[in-house]
Amino acid sequence: MTNICLLGSTGSIGTSTLDVVSRHPEHFKIHSLVAGSNADLLARQILQFAPQLVVVATDSVRVRLIEVLTGLGLDRTDWPQLEVGPQARVDAATHPDAGFVMSAIVGVAGLEATYEAVKLGKRVGLANKEVLVASGKLVTEAARASNTEMIPVDSEHNGAHQCLRAGLRKEAAKLILTASGGPFRETPKDQFESVTPQQALNHPTWKMGQRITIDSATLMNKGFEVIEACWLFDFAPSEVEVVVHPQSTVHAMVEFTDGSVVAQVSTTDMRMPIQYALTYPDRWDAPVPRLDWKQTRSWNFYPPDFEKFRLLKLSYEAFATGGTATCTLNAADEIAVEAFLREEISFPGIGAVVEDTLNAVSSRESKTVGEVLETDRESRAVAQRMVQRRSRKLVGA
Repeated sequence: MTNICLLGSTGSIGTSTLDVVSRHPEHFKIHSLVAGSNADLLARQILQFAPQLVVVATDSVRVRLIEVLTGLGLDRTDWPQLEVGPQARVDAATHPDAGFVMSAIVGVAGLEATYEAVKLGKRVGLANKEVLVASGKLVTEAARASNTEMIPVDSEHNGAHQCLRAGLRKEAAKLILTASGGPFRETPKDQFESVTPQQALNHPTWKMGQRITIDSATLMNKGFEVIEACWLFDFAPSEVEVVVHPQSTVHAMVEFTDGSVVAQVSTTDMRMPIQYALTYPDRWDAPVPRLDWKQTRSWNFYPPDFEKFRLLKLSYEAFATGGTATCTLNAADEIAVEAFLREEISFPGIGAVVEDTLNAVSSRESKTVGEVLETDRESRAVAQRMVQRRSRKLVGA
């Protein structure tokens, strides 16, 4: 029986993880649920999975959760231990009874808990790409020191992980990550200024949270994946290529030194990589319908337009800069995306805010997660100022 700490239980990855767990109660048990503010959904998860420990973001969410649990009629003797805040997240991820940690909190909120779990040698399912984008060097060094495994859950990295099982790492010459191209793959750049949040949130393939959906529309998400892949699989940025693949069926490919290319192909459902991470190195029956190979299908691949999708190029440049540049990249993007969703800046303004912030915040080497988080806070403050300079609402005031 594997006891799981689920960081980010009420998000899309969290709910999909719980769906996989519910199919195999003889193998998996939820030890702890860590969530943000969705007390109603969290209460239903508590009722179904009976965790020992539950962590929420704030005291007000804890009060709301108690109200909901009381309303559901759950006897207080059956309630889990309820805790609040960042340190409680770390305590959940490092609890002696938690054997597997699923890191699925969006943003850097899950960084410290994931890092401490890795340091202890716990097996980690990594669905939060910001962990390695913001602090890749520290986290990968900790993984090597503790001899632990980080199994990627992101569909492209999970696909790469599977492809690399076909040969030795030294035989792999290139990693190819696929991108759907988002909703604006064929939209001319000169029309980007008029793009609305509603249009940008209409992803053609995946159903995801708001930030990651916008990041997919700008290809920032793919830039983050390039950075994460370099840390996960020890590739140089020049060895990681992005191709646009609208069908989103081929998730990743690895080209080996002899010219052979191995591709990972599966249904576009996150329960596939989640189950792979939970059961690796074994493979269990698919949790979703398999591809029907009797159907006629075609796959297309195109090079990305780096000028049209500037954030992808900025990601390569930030990794090349090194130090905390990628931490700043992530922080600035999060602030810019939030501003775009509030309609304070335009769609192209996201990239402009990120680039301005990268130019304003000096990169430096970090020796602790605390130093990384300090850079994150500084970068967010700078990005907020950049947003204010470009704010449509301020201009029109």
